[in-house]
Order: sequence, then structure tokens, then C-alpha cells
Amino acid sequence: MENPDGDETKAFVDQLNAISAPFIEGSKHREECRKRLTELWNYEKFTCTSKHGPHYYYSHNSGLQNQFVTYQTDAVGTKGKVFFDPNTLSEDGTTSLTTSSFTKDGSLFAYGLSEAGSDWMTIKFKTSSGEDLPDVIPGAKFSGIAWTGDNKGIFYCRYPEHKGSMVGTSTEKHEWHSLYYHKMGTKAEEDVLVYKRTDNPDLIVIARVTEDGRYLLISVVRGADPFNMLYYYDLKAAGNKITGPIDPVPVVTTLEAKYEYMDHDGDRMIFRTNRDAPMFKVVSMSLTEGVSSQVDLIPENDKATLAWGVPIIGGRLLVSYFEDVKSTLYMHETSSGRRLYQLPLEIGTVSDLHWDKTENELFLAFESFLVPMIEYKMDFSGVPIEKMPDMKETRRTHLSGMEKESFKVEQVFYPSKDGTKIPMFIISNANMPRSGENPMILDGYGGFGVPYVPYFDVARLLFVRHYGGAWAIANLRGGGEYGEAWHEAGMREKKQNVFDDFISAGEHLFSKKITKPEKLCIIGGSNGGLLMGAVSQQRPALFGCVINAVGVLDMFRFHKFTIGAAWMAEYGCPDVKEDFEFIAKYSPLHNLAIPADGQWPATLLMTADHDDRVVPSHTLKYIATLYEKAKDHGKQSNPIMARVEVKAGHGAGKPMAKVVNRRASGYILVHRTRHGSQVEAVIYRLIRRSTSCDKLSSRANVHLLCCDSRIHMP
Repeated sequence: MENPDGDETKAFVDQLNAISAPFIEGSKHREECRKRLTELWNYEKFTCTSKHGPHYYYSHNSGLQNQFVTYQTDAVGTKGKVFFDPNTLSEDGTTSLTTSSFTKDGSLFAYGLSEAGSDWMTIKFKTSSGEDLPDVIPGAKFSGIAWTGDNKGIFYCRYPEHKGSMVGTSTEKHEWHSLYYHKMGTKAEEDVLVYKRTDNPDLIVIARVTEDGRYLLISVVRGADPFNMLYYYDLKAAGNKITGPIDPVPVVTTLEAKYEYMDHDGDRMIFRTNRDAPMFKVVSMSLTEGVSSQVDLIPENDKATLAWGVPIIGGRLLVSYFEDVKSTLYMHETSSGRRLYQLPLEIGTVSDLHWDKTENELFLAFESFLVPMIEYKMDFSGVPIEKMPDMKETRRTHLSGMEKESFKVEQVFYPSKDGTKIPMFIISNANMPRSGENPMILDGYGGFGVPYVPYFDVARLLFVRHYGGAWAIANLRGGGEYGEAWHEAGMREKKQNVFDDFISAGEHLFSKKITKPEKLCIIGGSNGGLLMGAVSQQRPALFGCVINAVGVLDMFRFHKFTIGAAWMAEYGCPDVKEDFEFIAKYSPLHNLAIPADGQWPATLLMTADHDDRVVPSHTLKYIATLYEKAKDHGKQSNPIMARVEVKAGHGAGKPMAKVVNRRASGYILVHRTRHGSQVEAVIYRLIRRSTSCDKLSSRANVHLLCCDSRIHMP
């Protein structure tokens, strides 16, 4: 099952879809659900406006387009003309724009394209007038695009020693991530290796060029480790000439803290860091003197997590915090760090931002659980530094039939198993009764220092409105809601805290008579899929159904494939005895056991054939093992199934049609199980009768026994 192109694997995938398709597509509610989701999704969507050179740009989706279309205009608020449309690049909409970068003067545009959801991308170029340039760079991965100040080339990253396919189905382990330079007008084969680590194959390189084009900054991270090393190279002193490997100057050489670039003045740079500050702070330091010259500019706030900061014209620094999982914005003076004023925001999240410290205009986008998107423009022309310019609303997305007054959002704090207070948002109809009978979805992630902040999701509101339910989002430890200490409390040997936090969320919902176990569905993807696998094993009777998307489920071998080794900083290394001991206690695949006196909750697993981040074998091995244990368990009547999507990846860039179908599939399981519906007997007859399914399940378990007894972020 670890070979996605193997005949037996393909046959097993066909069997899985033959089981799940009749259950999902055969529901009399599927078409109604899909139709209503499609109707709701059919509203205009915009991204935040940006300015590059003389032109403004924004991306727009008329409603049901598979990919957003980028427009170019000369005036804010006008439609302008189509600049780039990914929908024209493939008939099924599976070619997507994954990253892009303009030159400082806005004359050239570099962009990365992904096929079928893969993390691999091809970099191409065009001029601001729309002319396509001949330069093409295939095989970039986990890479940004950084232009040199003279517009003559870009820095990007790839895996130079990767031998396998780059179409998204290869599971080959990624090693020796390296930085390259491409000179415009040359072939990709002539690109220059700029920087490569030789001490650890799992290190990842991240590069950027400062806005004035002077410095190339190179961060080196150990996978998903929240710390980085930092180096710089003076491009101006080198005349922007890159002809071979460079010898960058070290600034931070140990993995003990995170340093995130914000601004610089000469060789004095400003960073966001968690060195001696788990909630983060802003510091300045000299590049030539290093960490010893570090001075606090904005001290740590032990009540709020400093999320990011950007330089604004006139010696200003715009800083965002998470205060109890809600975005707040403050303007500071760059030279002194003193706070000038707070920008007014509703409860929600700053979801996008465009700034340039040499331009007077700032654009920011805001959203919340109930507000799709509001764009604000601020103009600093002639405004004294102590005064806040007007926040002018330039665009607001409206969604008919889903007025926010019809809903209620509340934030609660509940105790976890060890007494830690965990925040949770609950979205419901304004008049939801507290009867214990409400159908409910509980959502969580809890990993990699990623905060689960309020964002708009129309499918979530569909469930609340039309199913009469509620949706809860638990802000678990392991995330970044309360800084690095909160993250570390849910990683490695403390991963069980994440599972306890989630289980306690369910118990809190029951105690407050919002729902009951048979009415509660849990949902999570990627690292959140690991969460689903662990909690459904540890407390199967607590949940009515489980939706597990692209989950990390084989914790003994996750590091053997593609980018999985990058997650060892978060999970530990299964090849290290001390780490293996705590991983083995919760690894979903290796702890599967159906309760002797009960049954497994209704479960839908979802993966994709082009997921080259969390490879499909996680789901395939897990469902094979679950089927093998379930087929001889006489009490098991809850549906258990997997859906394997074709020409799709981990999630990013998914065409709109696939998004709607995927969400509809999950809701069908929720709908059928919340009404007490049971899986048709034909599904289990199919499982028992399928010799290829049984054969591959058995081989999977033998393979796991033989292999596992040896001791960029999902």
C-alpha cells in the first residue's frame, strides 16, 4: 500500500470507492445537500488588493469558478482587466496558482503552478503587460520566489537529488532541500546552486530578499521545528552577480529560537522572535554583531501572542496579536517601539494584508465566522505618526440568506483533563435550544504551533442553518493560540494533552446540554486527522461519527515518505527508542481495537491519489486494518468507509467542484448517522466477499508487523 502505483494498491482503492460511493451517492439527501452547497458557494469572492508598480491587483471568483482569476486595474474599486486566469490551463480546473511574486517595480511577475493538488510546482513568468516569457523552471517544492533588486533573476528552492515522479504520486523521501538562482533568459538546467546544507538531509531552506534588494536572508529550519538558523548575503556588495555557491554570513547558528524578519535600516534588522519570550516579542540587532547586540523593541506581552509585524511608511510598525484567539492590531513607532494606537476591529481575523513601506497605501482584509470578507484601505499621506488615518471600507462580500444576525457565536473556556483552561468557539442558530439533542460537529487541529483562528466557511453555516445544528472549534494545545509554550504543551511526549483537550471539549458540550454522544460528529484533517484517529480509538463511545481527511495515521513510518521527516520535530522520531515509546502509545494505526462490548463510530476517511504531503498509504493501511477488525465483529453496524479522490492533493488549490463534493460527502455521513441510519448490509457483504480486499488487508498487517517491530507540516 506504500506504492500508490502498484496494481494491488489500485485494486484496493477501487474496492474502497465501490463501498463508499453507493452509500454517499445513494442517499436521497445527497443531491439536495450538493445543490444547496453549490447555491451557497455561488457568491462573489475577492482577495485583498495589492499594488505593484503603477497597477493594482486583486483576485476574484464569480462564485463557482474552480480557481480565482487575477485582475489588473489602475484604480482601486474598478474591475480592470484579466491579468492571469488559471481556469484556462486545464479542462477540469486542477491546475492552480500556488505562489507568486512581482519585482519591486512591478514590471515582471513570477508564479508557481501546481497540477492536481501536488506540492511540486513549475515556475513561469510574464510581464505586467501580459506577455508570457520563455523561462520555465520545473520541480520547485516548498519554495517561495525572491527577485533580485535588479530584476535579473530569482531565488527558489528544490530537491536536487529527487529521482522520482514530480506529478504528485511519488512517495520518495525528500532530502537535501537547496537554494537555487535562476537568471532570466536562461534555461532551468543552467540554474546555479546557491546554498545547500551538507550536515542534515532533513533541513529546509527558506530565502527572501529585503525590500530594498540589498540582502539575501537565508533561514534554515529542521522540518517543522519552531526555531531557525539565520544567515545573510550582501547582494549589493556582490553586484547582484550569482555564479556559484555563496558563503553567507552567519547571524544565528543554533536551533534555539525563531527569528522572523520584519524590517531593516542598514545592517540593523528588526525581527519577531521567541528567544526568552514564548509569546514572542520584537527585537533589533546588528547583522555584523549578531545575537549579542539584540535589544528589545516591543517587549513580550504575556497575555497576548505577537502573531506578525510589518513596516509601514513613515517609521511605523504595524503589529498583530492574538488575544484569546482573536486578532488585534496596533501601530508602533519603529525607532522606539512605543505603541501609537490600536486599529478598530470586530471579533475575527486579519486574513490578508498588502503593504510596502515606501508606499502610502495599506490594504487589509478581515473575516470572521459570520463575515466572509471586508477590505479596508488606509492612506498615510500627510498623516502625523501619532494619528490614525481613516480605515476606509473598499469592499465587502455579501452572502444572501446567511445574515449574521441569524447566528450566534460564543467563546467558552472549559477545563481539560489536567485542569488547563481550553478556549472553544461555538457557532449556532441564534435561538438554539439547550436540550442535549442538537446535532453537532466538533473540529480541531492542535499541532505545529498553528492557531485555529476565526475564518469564514459557508459550508459550516449550511450545517448550522439547515441541519439545525451547531459547530464547535476547540483551540487545543499544540497550536499557536498562546505562544510557544502552548505549542510545546501539545507536541512530542506531550501529544496526549491534545487528545485530552479534544475529548474534554466533547464532555463539556454534553455537560452543557448542547448535544449528546450519538449526535456529535468530529472532524479533522492532516494533523487533525491524527487527532481524529487517536480520540476515536481512546473514546469510541463519545462520538457518533468521525470524518478524517488526509490524516497522519501511521506514526511508525510517517518519516519515510516525501516530507514526513520534517514532522519529527513535532512528533518525535520513531527510530529513536525514547521517542518510539511515547509514539507507540497513541499511533492510530497500531492501536486499533473495536470495543468488545460496543462498536466503532461511523467513520468516513478521505484521501487523494496526488497527496504528496500526507501520502495515501496512511489512510489505506488504516482502513484495511479497521475493516479486518470490523468484519468479524458481530455488533458493528455503524458505517466505516474510505473515499479516495483522483487528481487531487492535500487540499491546496482544489477546484471548487471538488470542494463542494467533498463537503457534501461528509454531510451525508453526518445526516445518515445522526438520524440513527445504519449502513446497508450490502456494504458488509461486499467487504466479506471481496477476496482482494481481505488479501491486501492481511498483507498490510504482515508488512506492518515485519517493518514496525524494528523499532512541511501536515
